[in-house]
Amino acid sequence: MKYYCKIILALVMTGLMLSSCNNKEGEGGTGTVRGHVKLVHHPDDDYQLGADTIDAAKTDVFIVYGDEEFYGDDTETNPDGLYEFNYLTPGDYTVFAYSTLPTGEKVAVSETVTLHRGGVAEVPTIYIHDGKAYGTSIITGKVWAWYFHNNEYRGESWAYEHRVYLRKLGDTYHIDDARVGLNGIFAFQKVLPGAYEVITYTQDAQEVPSPVIDTVTVEANEVFQMVPDTTFIVRIQV
Repeated sequence: MKYYCKIILALVMTGLMLSSCNNKEGEGGTGTVRGHVKLVHHPDDDYQLGADTIDAAKTDVFIVYGDEEFYGDDTETNPDGLYEFNYLTPGDYTVFAYSTLPTGEKVAVSETVTLHRGGVAEVPTIYIHDGKAYGTSIITGKVWAWYFHNNEYRGESWAYEHRVYLRKLGDTYHIDDARVGLNGIFAFQKVLPGAYEVITYTQDAQEVPSPVIDTVTVEANEVFQMVPDTTFIVRIQV
């Protein structure tokens, strides 16, 4: 009988040890840690958290398991600034992304959450800075629209409320967007020097959108930069 009791006790202790090992933070569970990263731009060289905040697309995010000294995994935000770490065990997790100060120094901005078994831990929004203030240049242009309904021509005019996007040349995601005004004009303000693509969309007879793109280079701040001789002409189904 004592022999069997010793076996049972050993099995119980082994189970407790395995349970303790399984409680360690990390991969191998069914939980998810997710959140949102925002990129703060700095209007008029005022390096404060302000209204000029956009989704931080294509940004590296790191996760630390429990109290470990090094991060355990990393991922990249999607175009909406969202990220997820999946298949995690219960415990405490620290998520961080790097923010750049005006001096060029990079600092980690972090948030810590507790994940319960099989659950989803929502991380408070992480705000990062890119170390640059907005410029003072303006990129502007016009959009003219041909309107169709059931593929029947219904007239043409300035494309009021049509959306236009601004993207750095060579990048995948846009950095700003604007809507066309009553006079057909759109404008992107506080633009830094560099090469950009101005993008809007037209529709074919099946309402499939396709991009209409023009490239413009801003040479320096304090310059009003007109998209050269550009009026976009688009087809819109109504």
